[in-house]
Amino acid sequence: MPARRGVARARRERLVRSSREHAVLSRPAVPATGLAEVSERRSGRAWQTWRAVVSRPSGVVGVVVTLLVVVVSVFATVLAPHSAYYQFPNGLASDGAPVGPSAQFLLGTDALGRDLLSRLLVGIQNTMEVAVVANVIAAAIGVAVGSVAGYAGGWVDVVLMRTTEVLLAVPAILLAGFIALVTQPSKLSLIVIIGAVNWFYLARIVRGEVLVIRSRQFVEASAVAGARHPQVLVRHVLPQVWPLVAVYTTLQFSTTTIFVASLSYVGVGIQPPTPSLGDLISEGSTYLTSVPRLAIIPGIALGLIVLGLNLLGDALRDALARRD
Repeated sequence: MPARRGVARARRERLVRSSREHAVLSRPAVPATGLAEVSERRSGRAWQTWRAVVSRPSGVVGVVVTLLVVVVSVFATVLAPHSAYYQFPNGLASDGAPVGPSAQFLLGTDALGRDLLSRLLVGIQNTMEVAVVANVIAAAIGVAVGSVAGYAGGWVDVVLMRTTEVLLAVPAILLAGFIALVTQPSKLSLIVIIGAVNWFYLARIVRGEVLVIRSRQFVEASAVAGARHPQVLVRHVLPQVWPLVAVYTTLQFSTTTIFVASLSYVGVGIQPPTPSLGDLISEGSTYLTSVPRLAIIPGIALGLIVLGLNLLGDALRDALARRD
């Protein structure tokens, strides 16, 4: 009797296995109309997110300021009325003081007789160029480390997260400043340094989100169906994390902009005579009592950029939360 029961159980298992294989092999292909519906659904979600962002006054302000920053960053050399490096013979008064605002110099000149408006526009371009590229690098590293740690688990998670926590114990700006001191300061080195020390928080956030998504049924089903772990991570897990990454990265742009300006302010960032917001504020602080506009104007510009990016990030976060 036990032998007969074992044979019957083996037959049932073979039947179940063969029926599953037949169901997988006979599964119909996704029609073109289905792909079109998926694409239309995604575009509809993007449109809903955009409408939710611009439905708030703060979101509109954030979008407008961000668009202005993008235009200035791309077309700074075209918009600048003069060269950002040329020292005008009439750029200084008879006593050596900077010339005030006039028809030729809309914001006046700096301490060396250079047009302040031109240097401000090019300074915004240089600052945002470093901030954007460094932020993208930091986001890529953070997503890679966090997703691998959260999905793999075990000793991989322990090693990656303990390393991240050790790096988090050191303030990022001090770590970046120290690295910048022992290397030759340049835009490229500044991009690499900020990108290398600015991914820690995003890695922890992504890791926590991946831990939640990893236990969902559709992820387990794809793994049971035979999909490899990299395929499951890229095709099924990461698409669920992108909205969170988009919100954090948008908010992080403002922090990275301050990061770049701070390093330039203390002299280990973008080096003179190349203008940057931090360098303009640093130069203007020397004349804060006599010519305060040299520090106030770039300071206001930096504040408006940070405000616009923060408003856009907050509106995007609320829009995605409402959609979900």
